[in-house]
Amino acid sequence: MNIGFLAMSGVRAHDPELLELGLTLPGFVERSKTVAQLPSLGLLYLAACTPPGHEVRYYEAESDGGEPAEIYQCDLVAISTFSAQVFEAYAIADRLRAAGVRVAMGGLHVSVRPDEASLHADYVIIGEGERVWPEVVRAAERHDPPRRFNALDLGMVDLNQLPIPRFDLLNIDRPGGRSYNRFTVQTSRGCPWHCEFCASTIMLGHRYRKRPVEHVIRDIQAIAGLRRRPFIEFADDNTFVDKEWGKELCRQLIPLKLRWFTETDISVAQDAELLNLMREAGCRQVLIGLESPNSDALNGLELRANFKARTADRYATAIAEIQSHGITVNGCFILGLDSHTPEIFQQVLDFARQTNLFDVQITVLTAFPGTPFYDRLLKSNRILQPDRWDLCTLFDVNHQPGNMTPDQLREGMRWLTRHLYDDECTAHRRAPFFENVHHRQAV
Repeated sequence: MNIGFLAMSGVRAHDPELLELGLTLPGFVERSKTVAQLPSLGLLYLAACTPPGHEVRYYEAESDGGEPAEIYQCDLVAISTFSAQVFEAYAIADRLRAAGVRVAMGGLHVSVRPDEASLHADYVIIGEGERVWPEVVRAAERHDPPRRFNALDLGMVDLNQLPIPRFDLLNIDRPGGRSYNRFTVQTSRGCPWHCEFCASTIMLGHRYRKRPVEHVIRDIQAIAGLRRRPFIEFADDNTFVDKEWGKELCRQLIPLKLRWFTETDISVAQDAELLNLMREAGCRQVLIGLESPNSDALNGLELRANFKARTADRYATAIAEIQSHGITVNGCFILGLDSHTPEIFQQVLDFARQTNLFDVQITVLTAFPGTPFYDRLLKSNRILQPDRWDLCTLFDVNHQPGNMTPDQLREGMRWLTRHLYDDECTAHRRAPFFENVHHRQAV
């Protein structure tokens, strides 16, 4: 069979004022554009797990939500999508099926809304796809009727057995191919924390799993065979949970002379040896979910150990420690937490300036389907437009906040965007980091 893997990508914010600000304040959408340009690692893994004897190709949806014409030459197309793009994905799936192409769908949204996805796909994958994908391919070969494949029926994916993703399908620097500025590699799956709003743990489960360090290096070397000294983005929720494992990863990265980015939590600031190794290994930035500058708003947000609230008083010290090692911090804040009042926007601006955060990412609290947060808000009639998955963009307001109106949240987001990302504020936040770098170089 000819099998296609179609990635849905791009930021689909609807707020016209935020979209306009994004055009004039590049820092506002810088991180979102980076994410949108990343290849779909999940689909590249599925391609690697495809049984022999099939032709496989990787495609990406167009910026307007359309699909490349050549995808209709496929016998089977696998589509992975987030909630914000799911309506576009369904529309593509419907067109493909109408043309006689069988469609398999999976990903975070599909895993928590399989009944909905079954209306648009022949085969629905619930959970991690690597172990069940060969069964899906065989079902398509046999022209089996529509069915669901639950990954848990085959047990959790053993990360020790993952193959090298099919990076070669990306057509890097070939005629008609796309020039990627970053490449994704996974070192772990899951997160030890269980935040009420987080959707990723719903599909991956709450068990934190690490890959063998040598396998991570193997994958990076496969990318390096296609692009000399690539910039790597580790596609993890929390890379450095296990500090000793993280140190070994860094030691093996050092000879590769790479530059890389990852997500973690503020506990890395407590391990100077790890920070030194991260810098030597080429870490340029860590993205940390701070969520709010005050602990009261964080209380109860992390459902397992209240980690966010317990560590909030260390935020400023942690940011300073990490950045003193030559690693920038991208601090992420969620606006519209239940205890947030309209004062939160000034508080976030003040905190970012006072702590000299190199980069800042602000998003609107979003109720993703399948999360405890969505279920809680739905029961209390606080979801403004149920099933409007296209509003799950992290930039659009689709719920009733606890201590402000939806319009106050929208306008506050716009106000903070204008002030946080203007040239003066950005220069003020970044100047101490550059001064520290120059000082280190002079010593």
